[in-house]
Formats: sequence, structure tokens, C-alpha cells
Amino acid sequence: MAKKDLKQYVCQNCGAIYPKWQGKCDACGEWNTIQEETLSSEGFSNINAKHSSGKELDFVALSGAKEQIDRRSTGIAELDRVCGGGLVAGSVILVGGDPGIGKSTLLLQVCASVANSADKPEVYYISGEEAIDQVRIRAKRLGLENSPVNLASSTEIKDIITSLKKSDAAVVVIDSIQTMYLSDVDSTPGSVTQVRACSYELIKLAKKKGFTLFLVGHVTKQGEIAGPRVLEHMVDTVLYFEGERGHHFRILRSVKNRYGATDEIGVFEMQDKGLVEVANPSALFLAERQGNISGSCVFAGIEGSRPVLVEIQALVSQSGYSSPKRAVVGWDTNRLSMVLAVLEARCGINLSSQDVYLNIAGGLRITEPAADLAVALAVISSLSNKPLPADMVVFGEIGLSGEIRAVSQPSLRLKEAKKLGFTSAITPTNRASEKKLSEDINLHQIGNVQRLINLFN
Repeated sequence: MAKKDLKQYVCQNCGAIYPKWQGKCDACGEWNTIQEETLSSEGFSNINAKHSSGKELDFVALSGAKEQIDRRSTGIAELDRVCGGGLVAGSVILVGGDPGIGKSTLLLQVCASVANSADKPEVYYISGEEAIDQVRIRAKRLGLENSPVNLASSTEIKDIITSLKKSDAAVVVIDSIQTMYLSDVDSTPGSVTQVRACSYELIKLAKKKGFTLFLVGHVTKQGEIAGPRVLEHMVDTVLYFEGERGHHFRILRSVKNRYGATDEIGVFEMQDKGLVEVANPSALFLAERQGNISGSCVFAGIEGSRPVLVEIQALVSQSGYSSPKRAVVGWDTNRLSMVLAVLEARCGINLSSQDVYLNIAGGLRITEPAADLAVALAVISSLSNKPLPADMVVFGEIGLSGEIRAVSQPSLRLKEAKKLGFTSAITPTNRASEKKLSEDINLHQIGNVQRLINLFN
């Protein structure tokens, strides 16, 4: 008797599986995202069949002979930093970002740089979105047309795997995973089942052959990588390419890395010849800053292991509506509401009839709470129309009771500020690690937000 194919209903947004169709996904709450998918019964093994028992595993001790991971440099220092020092053989890197942000451009530059290295490794760039001539046009625009990169255009996973098995690849780029298609899976390209199945086959081959695999991933309108969440668990490293179309630089951020630190960033500047790495991002973010302007404050932040100085701009104006507006670019809106509530409750500053606009200059997105104090000072400066000193940096976390809490790595923040010519800083209460820098930078240590008012009197 012929085996029947198995049918299941899968949410194309989150990957949840249901025995029958329904209009709303209970897992993610989205409507009309559940589609029928057919899985061939040949892909499942009968656990009750003969010889179904597995073999015994050989367990080893936690300590071993391998003390250091061998890494291959990409020739791009900012990418090496984000990856933890270079590319690890057999690792899988997922790169996501908005359309047109520069993902394909960066990876084509990586392929050319690695292919031109001293040992001349084999590098493969496989595009499922563009024809070969389109990729060649980009390579010519970037000045990379003579690089020994193996180029192909295909969406069939079986053809790609057959070709890579016969190669001695060191780096492989798949652009993008949402365009790949596995004929054994009865589903359209980009669906949850196709993305999961294609990724599994490619990752299995990368681990077996030992080449570094780059997977380009599309993102949803919420900014998350499209497809099943399990894709981010399957890979070793997840990188997000961030940036605003109106700005000329891009941020490559690591949100997962099994071989390095997370939240590490690399900064690139978009130019006619492609992406150029920025060795000193603090100088770039502050390049267009103008002193003696109210509502401007320089925040000394930490992104991964790198100190970064950025300008925080605030504008407070009289509201023409019953409900004042709160507009934020580059920071958390809820965090701004909390800071404004603390200023009203603890400092007596009335902002209930004021519109507040907050912007992180340059397009960088800040997530750490150490920016609370800088935001509060920028708001007070704009409200009082009194500028802060141009040579001052600020950092500190604000609690709901109005206290200013210490943040991590204050010495590293102050060293970066000193290197760029800043001579004073507003920080939380003194810590032992800051004493050695007190002679070079004039520290104003504040323990409560009520003392901020005195700075503008």
C-alpha cells in the first residue's frame, strides 16, 4: 500500500504548526498567515522499524588539546571585530537588514578580500535574487571585477549542494536564504518550511566541509529576520545591518555570536566605491556637532567592547494640543517617558504641556540605560534654553526614585572622551576605577537628579 503524504498547517510568520487550518495563529497573534504544507512520508523514519536503534556515543572530557580557535581574517577590520576576531571554519553567519542597506555590497567586498588573500582560498558567491550580469555590474562599480570569486545564480538547493561537495570552498555566500528552494518540500520559496529545510541542508554541509557560510536574510516590517525563529538558533552568529537611508554610514551589530562577544558593532561609511570601514566612529558621530546650542548633550556610551561618543539632541516646545507629543529617533520611547516622569516628580519640572522631541544624531540606535542622564540634561537644557559646556560628556542611569546609578566600564568611557579632547564629565557617584582619571578630566559626580537643576542656575 502506498504511503500517504503528511499534511500540516504552518504559520508563515512564526513557524507554529497546527493539525488543521485556522484564521488566527495562537502563537504570534497574526491573521491569515497559516498555510497548508505537505511533507513527503519518505522524509520520516519509522522508529519501530528494524535496525532503528542508534549507536552509543563516545563521551569525552571537558578539557581538550584545542586551546585556541583558528580564524581567517576577512581583510575588513570592522567585520573581524564584530565576528570576534575573524571567520571560524565551519561557522554559519546570518546577516539581516533592511532592503538596500548594503548587505550584498558588504558580502561581495568580503568575498573579494578573502579571495585575494595570500593563500588564495576558493570563495563562492551564489545569488538567488540577481542574475550573474547584475552581480558583475555591482562588482565593476566597486572595482572588484578582477577578483577570483566563483559566481553563480541559482535557487535550487540540491544543485548548490552538489556543486559545493566537489569544491574546496573556504567561504560561501548565499544571497538570500528566502529565495532558496528544496524540491522535496511542497511549499513556496520563502515559506517557513522551505527556509528551515534549506538552511538545515546548507548548515549540515558547512559543518561537514568546514567552510564559512554566510546566509543573507530578509527582514520583516518590524525589523526582525523573516522566517522561522529557529533559523537564528541554528546559526552560530547573527548580524544585523542597521542605518538610515538619509545617513551615509551603516552599523553592523552582532546580536548572537558563539565565537565572540554579542552587541559588538562595526561602523561603515557608504561611498561610491562601496562600504568603507570607520576606525574612529566617535569622531564621525560628532563631526557635525555645533557647540553652545541648547538641547545638545554628548553621551559616552559602550557598544559591545567599544566606547562610542554620540550627540543626543532634545527639543522642548509648547504643545498646541491637549495631549503633548513625544517623538523619539534612536532611543526607546518608553524610556523617555520614564525619564520625563522622574523629572516632573523629583525635580518639579512641568512637562505636561510641552512637546518633547529626542534624536540620536547620526542615526545610531542606543539601547543601554546609561544614556538616561544625558537625555535628562538635554531636555532640561532645551527647556531652559541654556547650553551645556561643549567640552563635557555625560553618562549615568536614572532610577525611579531620582537616584543616579553607576554604569559599567566608566574608565573606558572617560578615556575615549579624553582622547577626543573633552575635559569634563558628569558621572554617577565616584567609584575607585575613576579616581586615576580625575586629574585629566574634571568630574562632576551627581547622586540625584535634583542636583541637575543647579547646573542651569
